[in-house]
Amino acid sequence: MLAAALAGTVWAGTPQEQLSALSAQACRSPSAAQGQQFFNATHGREWSCASCHNAQPTGEGKHANTGKSISALAPAFNPERFTDPAKSEKWFRRNCNDVLARECTSAEKADVLAWLMSLKR
Repeated sequence: MLAAALAGTVWAGTPQEQLSALSAQACRSPSAAQGQQFFNATHGREWSCASCHNAQPTGEGKHANTGKSISALAPAFNPERFTDPAKSEKWFRRNCNDVLARECTSAEKADVLAWLMSLKR
């Protein structure tokens, strides 16, 4: 499992398993505080993650460009989030490109996921 996680090609199926895999890829423990800061920062561009998912991603968001509804991002508020590894990677890749103009690092993904998982009902 560690070899697969380090290769970056296999993700596990629960939010905690995905966080563990990302942390192993990043070779460090995730920081929920850094994840919250990253999520709300614009990184020198127009959008942040919060532009579509809201600063507290515990309710419905709206795509900043299209206006399309986006369901809650925090797993405690939407149990389907971060349960499909392929979907998680697809959306991280797409959204990181929109926000950063590049893919997120494993450490950035782990930090954001750690923060999202810390949000409780």
